[in-house]
Amino acid sequence: MIHKTSTLGMSRKEWLAERRKSLGGSDMGAVLGMHRYSSPYAVWAEKTGRLPDEEDNEAMRQGRDLEDYVARRFMEKSGKKVRRLNAILRNDEYPHLHANIDRDVVGEDSGLECKTASALSSRRFAGGDFPENYYCQCVTYLAVTGYRRWYLAVLILGKGFQIYQMTTVPEDEVPAWCESSTYVGPEEIAALTRAAEHFWVSYVEQDSPPPVDGLSATTKAMETIYAEDNGGEVQLLGREGLFREYFDLKFAADRIAKEMDLIKQTIMEDLGQASTGSCDGFSVTWKNQTRMLFDANRFAKDHPGMDLSAYYKASISRPFKIKKEASSQ
Repeated sequence: MIHKTSTLGMSRKEWLAERRKSLGGSDMGAVLGMHRYSSPYAVWAEKTGRLPDEEDNEAMRQGRDLEDYVARRFMEKSGKKVRRLNAILRNDEYPHLHANIDRDVVGEDSGLECKTASALSSRRFAGGDFPENYYCQCVTYLAVTGYRRWYLAVLILGKGFQIYQMTTVPEDEVPAWCESSTYVGPEEIAALTRAAEHFWVSYVEQDSPPPVDGLSATTKAMETIYAEDNGGEVQLLGREGLFREYFDLKFAADRIAKEMDLIKQTIMEDLGQASTGSCDGFSVTWKNQTRMLFDANRFAKDHPGMDLSAYYKASISRPFKIKKEASSQ
């Protein structure tokens, strides 16, 4: 049975609190390691209340403002009619998941996800492809709703408008207005729902973090959770091997970086004062750019009687540094 939690009249804070009760479509992309900007650890930290509510930003604002436009473009191109569904959906069969869908397709068991992408990411939508985390999001919605199809409509700012189909119908028809169609079998939905249950039961309910994974989102989450030190000291017994491995890798990374710089310098010498260069399948640019910076020290010197303290913002950081003692081998 599917339950609806109305979002009408909900504040953003209330909406975020409701979403923390289970895993949504965008969460599953991170849980499965298919999200560029999130990670399993970051999702765990958010669901357990260790991270502050995500601050609104310009990309999020544009995505919301353009959602209705994307939906209208979908109707125009597909000939279908869609409607807004102001609710968070949960299915008794998959209690650890929820779906906060953009649009219902009227008259059929289908839904629509609306996305707005930067022109710089247009290559990720070439040849019928689209980002993996979008795919995970749509498969999550197929699981929660039990729908047969899900459409993904993407506005690539200044570049184009594309629609993709995900279907649970074997050998389904591919509409002429779709860039591609992907079959989502029952085993794939089962695998996703099992992953959601395992993550929620093993990590969220146990209040125990998933293994660290080397992703930048995990580092960012840790820096937020442990933003302030307490002055204590920990004996890292048994970690000697990790420290040695770290410095072995650092040495290799430094060597690779030097070899890359050598290649870069060779090509720079080839270009000289030219702005661009190319060869078979490759291109390079080396162009002048102008950037205006505010010189605070000079301003203070030119205005010695002005109190500028109100314009300075204190920033607290906690740099992570590994050092090798002289006696270590």
